[in-house]
Amino acid sequence: MGTWNSRGLRGSTFEDFINRTNEIYLTNQLALIQKIPTPITPIDIDKKTRHITLAYFDKKSTVDYIGVVQGIPVCFDAKECNTDTFPLQNIHEHQMQFMSDFEEQKGISFFLIYYTKYQKYYYLSFREALQFWNRGMKEGGRKSFRIEELQEGYFFTSNRMLLVPYLEMIQKDMDDRENNL
Repeated sequence: MGTWNSRGLRGSTFEDFINRTNEIYLTNQLALIQKIPTPITPIDIDKKTRHITLAYFDKKSTVDYIGVVQGIPVCFDAKECNTDTFPLQNIHEHQMQFMSDFEEQKGISFFLIYYTKYQKYYYLSFREALQFWNRGMKEGGRKSFRIEELQEGYFFTSNRMLLVPYLEMIQKDMDDRENNL
């Protein structure tokens, strides 16, 4: 069991943006995506503020979000990066296994990475993540990937309507899958 602390809240603003985007997608009947809470057991609660100050993770979490987009099952995890290099240690083996199993069931798995330095997002497909994962964690290569290694067409930014408009990237991913078969 791991201990919960404020370090785990690093991506909370990014997740708030995703949650708002998901509300708009639901309102417009485009997608039903739910945030999956990480199961914790509180150990200490501040009696004045009623906030949890110490807790333990009950079990390993799988992904941050799961749902369906126009009949297609999707799952994804949200990550933030404040440098040009994304450490693979930010992705856990059990997440990769869950995503692999999800893809085997004809779902679409991916990571949304927010590069805070550039204020832009990246849609990292499971296939691309797996290439980096195998290179670094399985084959003993570099245990990170640089922003320059990523596919230019999968970077995106907010627009007037949506803070994290990732549905277009899912469509691009599906088109690329179809064209590469």
